[in-house]
Amino acid sequence: MERNPRDDDHNEEDYKKSDGDNYERVMVEDAFKDTVVPPWTKQITIRSMVTSFILSIVFNFIVCKLNLTTGVIPSLNVAAGLLGFAVVKGYTTLLEKCGLLNQPFSRQENTVIQTCVVASSGIAFSSGTASYLLGMSPIVAAQGDGTNIPNNVKQLSLGWMIGFLFVVSFIGLFSIVPLRKMMILKYKLTYPSGTATAYLINSFHTPKGAKLAKKQVAVLFKSFCFSFVFAFFQWFFAAADGCGFSSFPTFGLQAFDQRFYFDFSSTYVGVGMICPYMVNISLLIGAVLSWGVMWPLIEHKKGDWFSAELSGNSLHGIQGYRVFIAIAMMLGDGLFHVVYMLIKTGSSLAKHKSETKDLSSSVIPEIGEKSSSDNEIVNSDEQLRTELFLKDQIPNWVAFLGYVILATISIIVVPIIFPQLKWYHILVAYVIAPVLAFCNAYGCGLTDWSLASNYGKIAIIIFSSWVGLDHGGVVAGLASCGLMMSIVSTASDLMQDFKTGYLTLASPRSMFFSQVFGTAMGCFMSPLIFWFFYKAYSVGDPDGSYPAPYGLMYRGIALLGVEGVSSLPKNCVKLAVIFFCVAIALNILREVLGSYETKYRLHRFVPSAMCMAIPFYLGGYFAIDMCVGSLILFLWQRKNKGMANDFAPAVASGLICGDSLWGIPSAILALAGVKAPICMKFLSTSVNGKVDAFLGN
Repeated sequence: MERNPRDDDHNEEDYKKSDGDNYERVMVEDAFKDTVVPPWTKQITIRSMVTSFILSIVFNFIVCKLNLTTGVIPSLNVAAGLLGFAVVKGYTTLLEKCGLLNQPFSRQENTVIQTCVVASSGIAFSSGTASYLLGMSPIVAAQGDGTNIPNNVKQLSLGWMIGFLFVVSFIGLFSIVPLRKMMILKYKLTYPSGTATAYLINSFHTPKGAKLAKKQVAVLFKSFCFSFVFAFFQWFFAAADGCGFSSFPTFGLQAFDQRFYFDFSSTYVGVGMICPYMVNISLLIGAVLSWGVMWPLIEHKKGDWFSAELSGNSLHGIQGYRVFIAIAMMLGDGLFHVVYMLIKTGSSLAKHKSETKDLSSSVIPEIGEKSSSDNEIVNSDEQLRTELFLKDQIPNWVAFLGYVILATISIIVVPIIFPQLKWYHILVAYVIAPVLAFCNAYGCGLTDWSLASNYGKIAIIIFSSWVGLDHGGVVAGLASCGLMMSIVSTASDLMQDFKTGYLTLASPRSMFFSQVFGTAMGCFMSPLIFWFFYKAYSVGDPDGSYPAPYGLMYRGIALLGVEGVSSLPKNCVKLAVIFFCVAIALNILREVLGSYETKYRLHRFVPSAMCMAIPFYLGGYFAIDMCVGSLILFLWQRKNKGMANDFAPAVASGLICGDSLWGIPSAILALAGVKAPICMKFLSTSVNGKVDAFLGN
């Protein structure tokens, strides 16, 4: 699924309290009144960078595995903040007991670690190793039949992938820096994920919060150990594809053939505990609708709607319906949110402009200056935060110069990596990108939705159709997606970090440099870790352990751009249009109910079109895992809501980390040619009889 901070399911009303009344403001900084805020050079320490590096490896492995299996990525902010606090706090406590501690562990340093880790793992998403870059590869191109001509295929190589990421990933940081004061101080945008992260970090550094964090770390470690050991146990029974607990026909063999089964994945049980209930239910609804109803009905049309001689993975056969109907739903959902966000951004800007026309000079006060307006009462917390936020400036000329220099380098280097893209294509992308980066960062501040992948899909269609099929439009469209996603995604991530830094008194300069450091780590780690999986397994194979569904889907979007809809199977266009409209209708229904029906809050029960679309291609097995996670959380909350709210994120994070990190020794064993000793398979009675008879002979 698209990486989305809103998966945290925060209650936005909790954050709005901090803007409308004095509920939160009068309390937070009072708890730290005796603590000196270190200068920005002391916030970025060697221990924070080393900790960030270690945790970045862990989280890049997790995100890479999630990308390569289903693409459903929950927000891992809680786990990153908790582990960062635990590692450095344990280290500093030990040094303090030995009398060797030179600098106490501050919440500002904790924020730097959080920023680095999230920036690095964010590159694992926006790098496209499991989506637009993988979509260029021969294994994915081969599933597209006639479009795998040399111009539209690029052999993956570690060297050019790392080079491409370094060229395009830093530009977004410079595109949004000049607007930080307007976003944070003038418009006072909420940035719910950034705000929640700040509250989490602030709580860790109070006596009560530190005590709770210690218990959460202990629970996380136990959950991690269970998940890792259970994954190790499962390995013994998985000597080949189709063997082991991951192929357990929980609901019978017929349901298993339609990809309905529980595969004992600790990762997705944990993901299900983190994601909102409606996300998991939407996934299950999509699985039932597609694999339970639609695909069996379309399979009966074989020989009429599509050739019976086509392979099951051909985009001109049943696979075409799975992929392009899913793409239609994603595009419908994405288009709605882009338009909705632009309208909301425009109306919000107009409202701010009319309200603050005569107060523009007082909204961002100089250091030590108070607003004279009765409507702009600034309490002591906000005074201190504003003072420190304005203290360490990042000059605008640095941002402008950095953007121009990096864009120029990109215009020169990217056509060398991708000859299908010309310099003027990239120039057009970089002229448009800052506007989209602003819209995404502003909209993310309002709603917590990052639409980076939606802008990327739009770029695929525009640039692939511009370049054309014969001139390598597929590769050009996929590469342009990388350009756009990198800028738009990193810009909104940086603004979230500025909000976190504002609320924890971390310097904007330390936030910027930690984001740069995290981005650099991600540009190295993400391709390296992907390459580790790519060499050990059949990545991109629809029937393998790592199908990487977004690789084929993003290539399918590029095919639509270069070929149009004429190449799709019979009635596929009609079905795609219907589901495109259904996606838009579901979003409209949710927004209308959210605005006008407040008694029962029925908008909470409208399924997500984006989530429904993912099982259309993959099946329902991971949705069942996630619903099991939701069920565990639901029962836990019914029994003890306070304990569940405190410890469920830690349990979930441990399940995800343990199962995902087993992927490291598992991949090493696969590369070394070591196979599990047992293949546990399940056969029907009739097939088992034939096997016994064959073996008996």
